[in-house]
Amino acid sequence: MSSAVGTNNVMSGIRRQLMWNRLISVVEELAQTLIRTAFSTSTREAGDLAAGVFSPDGRMMAQAITGTPGHINSMAMAVGHFIKEYPVNTMQPGDVFITNDPWLASGHLNDFTVVSPAHLDGRVVAMFAATVHVVDIGGLGVGTEARDVHQEGLYVPIMPLARAGRIDETLLRMIRANVREPMQVEGDLHSLIVSNQGGIDRLLEMMHEFGQTDLGELADYIFTTSRQAMLKAIRELPRGRYENRMTIDGFDNPVDIVVAATIEDDRILIDFDGTSSLSQAGINVPKCYTDAYTSFGVRCVVGPRIPNNAGSLELVQVVAPEGCILNAPYPAPVAARHMIGQMLPDAVLGCLFQAAPERVPAEGASCLWNIRVAGGPETAGLAPELRRNSRRFAITTFNAGGAGARPISDGLSATSFPAGVRNVPLEIVETMTPLVFWRKELRENSGGSGKWRGGDGQIIELAHAAGEPFMLNATFERVDNPARGRAGGAPGAAGVVRLASGPKLKAKGRQMVPAGDRLIVEMPGGGGYGQVAERTPEMRQRDKAEGRLGT
Repeated sequence: MSSAVGTNNVMSGIRRQLMWNRLISVVEELAQTLIRTAFSTSTREAGDLAAGVFSPDGRMMAQAITGTPGHINSMAMAVGHFIKEYPVNTMQPGDVFITNDPWLASGHLNDFTVVSPAHLDGRVVAMFAATVHVVDIGGLGVGTEARDVHQEGLYVPIMPLARAGRIDETLLRMIRANVREPMQVEGDLHSLIVSNQGGIDRLLEMMHEFGQTDLGELADYIFTTSRQAMLKAIRELPRGRYENRMTIDGFDNPVDIVVAATIEDDRILIDFDGTSSLSQAGINVPKCYTDAYTSFGVRCVVGPRIPNNAGSLELVQVVAPEGCILNAPYPAPVAARHMIGQMLPDAVLGCLFQAAPERVPAEGASCLWNIRVAGGPETAGLAPELRRNSRRFAITTFNAGGAGARPISDGLSATSFPAGVRNVPLEIVETMTPLVFWRKELRENSGGSGKWRGGDGQIIELAHAAGEPFMLNATFERVDNPARGRAGGAPGAAGVVRLASGPKLKAKGRQMVPAGDRLIVEMPGGGGYGQVAERTPEMRQRDKAEGRLGT
């Protein structure tokens, strides 16, 4: 009899693992559907999205592999807000709910989060959620000029996008009327709806195949197993309080990120007490986005192979005083919250380096160097005859500098860490806009030297194909304060924004690229790791072959 019980337990374990693997496949298919149906380059080309499946009480069970930590980990908390506004027992099949509330979703108005319930036999058995970054939301958009959130664009509270399968056309009309790219934005919303529905269909197929009427047992298994694994990973670290301070460019004044990581028996507490106060510009960060990138920074070092879900996330707790730049209250401007938020993993890793130095890389460019440009008849007061023929456009190209060197290898060049998005192919941008790219290449020797070299940034040079002026909306970091090396490694090169004619441009804010001129963006490199003297003869030979200087 004991043998039979043992066999049943093994079979039960295999069954749970099969269902877990299928669940991951379900949400990854959701993410890939988003990529294949989205209209905007940010989703379709860069993969700036999140997708996940949740238990009926709003806890994230599984996330898609494709996506960004800022979206995924903030979405992990967002579904609870939807359920609070619209209780599960009031939801019907075909309902879809939406918001871009920065404090309840993912930190700024350009991100729409859509939640859809999955019904089986008249009951909600799961929730699906997905987030994408739309190309435009009206107002001043992603940038630093706004002085409160209402200037940044259209603010949509948690509300129905569809009821019982019928889309709210009034809401779509209002959104179309407020954005500069109505076709792209509406197309992305339809993509979110159909992708969530695809997740629901695949989940119900899975449940039918395994003979399940609910997911309660599977959810408990996922949360309990992940939590126990995370506890084990935390208890392998030395207890204590570890502090770090990082100064970044900010807007008018530098921003100090002050952080302390306390490793306890049953949690890791991250405290940002002492961090700079709010900015007048839109670089402030809602707490949900602070939580998202802070927990990701911890998870890069502590249990990186443990699935990311409610069970593992609950053991990383984040404190940031309200009114500091990392806990911006409504209605603070937050459109460019990524500029500060994407620096948080580096700040946290500076603490964890003291507890686990063999696991922690040097600082990198970190903040995405997205080139946001626009042009058309309204730009720089073109003459009437030119205005008639000028093509209106607005686009964001996703780009990255170099990542920090690692304790056992060089840093990755032109690689987005921590955001994880892809660089957008130039051919796509040239097809969609009147821009021409004259140069895109690695910025040689921009990575910091050391035993292991920091990753190189890249150089991009572009112009208007017709010689017209166009507008740059700059949201760049690491211009005044480059990525620091670690364990004796040198800092990476600072970023530079300039015109081909010579003048430097500001790292933040709207600026004109004059007619006939070119914009040149030189992205920062990652910091080096260890002393240069520790490089082996083989490393030095490779440096010489690659034309690396100073190493």
